[in-house]
Amino acid sequence: MTSTPLADLWPTLPGADARPEAAYRLLQAAVESFAERGFHATTTRDIATAAGMSPAALYIHYQSKAALLAEISQAGHTATLALVRDAAAGPGGPAERMRRLVEQFTAWHARARTVGRVVNYELHALPEDAYAVVATLRLDIEREVSALIEEGAAAGEFQVAEVRTAARAVTSLGIDVSRWYTGNSTEVPEELGRRYGELVLRMLGARV
Repeated sequence: MTSTPLADLWPTLPGADARPEAAYRLLQAAVESFAERGFHATTTRDIATAAGMSPAALYIHYQSKAALLAEISQAGHTATLALVRDAAAGPGGPAERMRRLVEQFTAWHARARTVGRVVNYELHALPEDAYAVVATLRLDIEREVSALIEEGAAAGEFQVAEVRTAARAVTSLGIDVSRWYTGNSTEVPEELGRRYGELVLRMLGARV
């Protein structure tokens, strides 16, 4: 599996610059293991071995595999929220910004598919406190998309019956890409993003 390098995600988290290289190796190994086996079927030995370390070495950097999942989930959602906010606040009218948001959101979930698979489909394995943090980030993402849909509806660019349902449909389309996209997919992430962008505008009743 391939994905966006984890180092591209971690600058969004406090203290990332001070993190040793060994911690990044463990994070990368955890992402690959969780995506392939699932959180519950992955052992700390699996992660440490994939990172080229002993199981004991893992505990120098992380208290448990749950701590690894929590950091991966927070970083992935933080990066996604930043992407959505930048697109929603960019130039152009609501339809243009929605197209750009969907294009980038979809392409991100194709390129960073292993991270996306873990943060979206292993969510309920998080400890309660970590889940609360990630749930807030997910709600913030939904609010950004909802606000853009509301703006488009007020401007007469979108025709939607229920904004929250529409927002969840928009994000669900992009998220699901991380589940099925592979290196053998015929469309590159950017082309898939363009196609999804047009589909979403049609779904929202915009002229395309």
